[in-house]
Amino acid sequence: MKRIFATAVFVALAAFAHSQNHPAERPHILGIDHVSFYTTQPDGVKKLYGGLLGFAPTAAVEPGGTVRYMIGTQWVGYSAAPDPKATDRMDHVAFATDNIVALRRYLTDKGLKASQIQGRSDHSLSFVVNDPEGHPIEFVERGKTDATTPEASAVSRRMIHTGFVVYHRDAEDHFYRDTLGFRLYWHGADKAGTPDDWVAMQVPDGTDWLEYMLNQPEHMDLQLTGVMNHISVGVADMKKAQAIMESHGWKAHGDEAAEIGKDGK
Repeated sequence: MKRIFATAVFVALAAFAHSQNHPAERPHILGIDHVSFYTTQPDGVKKLYGGLLGFAPTAAVEPGGTVRYMIGTQWVGYSAAPDPKATDRMDHVAFATDNIVALRRYLTDKGLKASQIQGRSDHSLSFVVNDPEGHPIEFVERGKTDATTPEASAVSRRMIHTGFVVYHRDAEDHFYRDTLGFRLYWHGADKAGTPDDWVAMQVPDGTDWLEYMLNQPEHMDLQLTGVMNHISVGVADMKKAQAIMESHGWKAHGDEAAEIGKDGK
């Protein structure tokens, strides 16, 4: 009897040692689920996203009055700005996962403070952590009943990246690269031979990416912040996308024209 007990204890200790030497693997982070902003001009948002770009608003409104505009299965949201004078209008960025419970456990084991998991009326589950610079980052596991049909008149069916201002790249790299498993996708500068102005960090289990917007002033006006904190939608045919926008009433202003970026897109 004592021998059996000793064997059981040995097995338990071995299992404990194995768990200590092999920390839990990070669950998948699949891509951008949504990005949410604040606005003081909801009619302008509706005209841009619902009219010009052809993204359908959902019938349901998020808690806090956030209206979703669907980009394929992803969405961009807008709610009333709590501080109309604030120049930073980005609310939060959300990434999709396939195991919300395990991902929260993984991050808390890493010493990060995460909110409790919340359920929503669309059957999704989510929680929020702050990155080192205070950006709220949400993780979402979609409900199995989720299904959307992209609008035929929509200019795009995929949000391919989102970006925001970053002042401390090393700290952000530790969070996104070392902890979350994001990988360097591209980096570049406005002028050759100078420090990076943009760094693209791709999600570990998909193709979407987060763009660090570097070397920006500490205090920015609304227009500059609105350029830096942004989303990007992907299209397979730029001429077709332009034709769709023109059919919705768009006309080019100033230097608005198709061009090749420094990243080759």
